[in-house]
Amino acid sequence: TVTAYTGTSAHGQGHETAFSQILADHLGVPFDKIVVRHGDTLNTPMGNGTGGSRSLVVGGSAIMGAAIKVQTQARRLAAHMLEAAFDDVVLTDGRYQVKGVPDKALMLEAIAARAYGEGLPDGIESGLEATEFFRPPQLVYPFGAHVAVVEVDRESGRVSVRAFISVDDCGVRVSPTLVAGQVHGGLAQGIAQALLEELVYSSDGQLVTGTLMDYAVPHADDLPSFVTDQTVTPTPRNPMGAKGIGEAATIGATPAIVNAVVDALRPFGVRHLDMPLRPERVWQAMKSGAR
Repeated sequence: TVTAYTGTSAHGQGHETAFSQILADHLGVPFDKIVVRHGDTLNTPMGNGTGGSRSLVVGGSAIMGAAIKVQTQARRLAAHMLEAAFDDVVLTDGRYQVKGVPDKALMLEAIAARAYGEGLPDGIESGLEATEFFRPPQLVYPFGAHVAVVEVDRESGRVSVRAFISVDDCGVRVSPTLVAGQVHGGLAQGIAQALLEELVYSSDGQLVTGTLMDYAVPHADDLPSFVTDQTVTPTPRNPMGAKGIGEAATIGATPAIVNAVVDALRPFGVRHLDMPLRPERVWQAMKSGAR
């Protein structure tokens, strides 16, 4: 089993899946042999948690760097065990094998068993372990373009989202499935912020929208079937070429919805609306021609 300790913290983004993919690619081990540990302050150096869409960019780059170090250690020990030169040992299809000699190969499990044994030759340290820190030289940001199509009911002020198209660029996608989930979830959250969500406080400072009975979130039938696409522009600012995606869809969706509604109400003289775009607020704006 490969165990990775990381200073990032996960709360539903799929870190375990993405980090396991990185480890599997660079160590040649299957998913079911990888364990990712978060928040273990006994064994993990201090990390800054998660935020700013940086968990993959920063934490994933550290995972990748540590995996490359362990792969190098494994290749060195495999070369000794296979009686080959270090440069002749390559990782291919999950096996550490001698170039051009497929039958001379070892799995990481066998190499690890030897690594923690006795009688290792000079120049080969005991164990297969590595620690890596990654600090990006510069920040990196995703890019995207969002288009919203809305319909406003003149009688009630209710806004319906008829279509939503987003094209995002988060660089190299370690897990396209996770990226799709982040985009769809982000779009839903951004639309909810534009139309529904609001923190309301009483006159004495008490939060009165503190539960899902009072704090409006969208239902499935409040949202259209999203149309998404992507461009892939790798960044040179981290070894994976990845950019964060956690906040990109949310940031783009909210202004796309609000601007679409304002555009729809332009014939009524409306030039500005405060969020959330509740039906009564939209209706009042149409009636008064708010500017």
